Amino acid sequence: MAAQTENLKSIPKDEVAKHTKQGDLWVIVDSIVYDLSKFGAMHPGGIGVLLDPEVAGQDATTVFYGLHRSEILQKPQYQRLKIGIVEGQKPRIKPSLPGDISRVPYGEPTWLTPEYKSPYFKESHRALQKAMRIFVDELLYPDAQACEESGKRASKEVLQAMAENNLNRMRLGPGKHLHGHQLFGGAVKGEEFDYFHELVLNQEISRINARGYGDGLNAGMVIGLPPVWNFAKEPLRSKVLDEVFSGQKVISLAISEAFAGSDVAGLRTTATKSEDGKTWTINGTKKWITGGMHSDYFTVGAKTEGGLTVFLVPRGEGVETKQIKTSYSTTAGTAYITFDNVKVPAENMLGPEDGGLLVILSNFNHERWVMCCASARSSRTIVEECLKWGAQRFVFGKPLLAQAVIRHKLAAMIAKVEATQAWLEQITYQMCNMSYKEQSRNLAGQIAFLKMQSTRFAGEISDDAVQIFGGRAITRTGMGKFIEQFQRTQKFDAILGGAEDVLGDLGVRQA
Repeated sequence: MAAQTENLKSIPKDEVAKHTKQGDLWVIVDSIVYDLSKFGAMHPGGIGVLLDPEVAGQDATTVFYGLHRSEILQKPQYQRLKIGIVEGQKPRIKPSLPGDISRVPYGEPTWLTPEYKSPYFKESHRALQKAMRIFVDELLYPDAQACEESGKRASKEVLQAMAENNLNRMRLGPGKHLHGHQLFGGAVKGEEFDYFHELVLNQEISRINARGYGDGLNAGMVIGLPPVWNFAKEPLRSKVLDEVFSGQKVISLAISEAFAGSDVAGLRTTATKSEDGKTWTINGTKKWITGGMHSDYFTVGAKTEGGLTVFLVPRGEGVETKQIKTSYSTTAGTAYITFDNVKVPAENMLGPEDGGLLVILSNFNHERWVMCCASARSSRTIVEECLKWGAQRFVFGKPLLAQAVIRHKLAAMIAKVEATQAWLEQITYQMCNMSYKEQSRNLAGQIAFLKMQSTRFAGEISDDAVQIFGGRAITRTGMGKFIEQFQRTQKFDAILGGAEDVLGDLGVRQA
């Protein structure tokens, strides 16, 4: 902050009070004097708001922060309006810098708060979190906000940086694919990377507050590449892994259809084997395929003569993708896919013929756990927004936090995010200490319950946040833009990867 004010001249407060007319208008926001004489005509809210007696020539800090987000003042066009600092005063509000840890109570998981300890997180987890926070703040966040508006996919610069830092590799979880690789410049060794490191990545990415962008940010790879990794034959396996990890190619999972979602056994897309057994012909459609518009490869489930089989299908002749418009931005690349007599070699079969159900189900636990990581952190971001808004928004002469009904809502919201994070960390610890087979046997139900509970909590948190923000919560810009985005998109987590009711039933049946 010192660097931003040291070159500003000192201006007496009574001097500011002389400039109250259209064409000659000054205001004070957090001790900084702004000359709005020329800006008044361009103000989105009109000149009348700026000429209000509580604004023109006055300290309008409370009024400003009751209407605007603090980052607005950091934009170059508003920085140019600064002409001085009030004599004898210093700014009190410090803009956050890339990598900063939030000082808002419950704005971060407790393990990131100095006052609390954790048995789970080590120095390598903290080093990775620090590197990832800067990466998100400096690169992902601005790109995400721009793409949410334009509907375009992530920029080439972001995708290249993800590959260079081996972020694509890390998002598939611990394993030999990380051994010997530099992860974020050495923040963590590939050999020691565990599920808590992956939890850190997933939760930091969710801070971009741009759900469509997040799902389009190679999220399809997280669920589409493991079948290739675990079941493809060489040399196809190594070829595709290298292309996707390096960012050259994009892959997505193509399972859901108009007639089959959670009921995987009900798929209608077919694969017919040639007489010589060397090729398969795939016909059918897939729907709601995340990242499908961006993909070069599709991991496809299809009915075969004896059951269900999974294939790796490259984009090519007979493969057509169409954009599906959903509640979030088209940057997610959600697609409707048609396979019209698509020929694929037998080598592209993933796993055994008619053994595709195992291939598909083998990754569900990890997928759902990843979604729990993101849902828990997204809900926490909304709690942080509500706490900040409650402190700066004045109604009836008092901040919102002075209202008992608001504190009651916040209490319930905080309890929900803390309970979700605690359960998530406990399950993550079990994942770190179980083999994959043990996870499937012991944690499928736990993860299903956690996903069901975290998304139901997210819905309740969304409802309370909308009431706290009022009309701003249904406006895509301004103070409530993240609340609007959350209430519009939080249901994606409640459906994708298994609907809440299906997962609850799964958990009870496993028990």
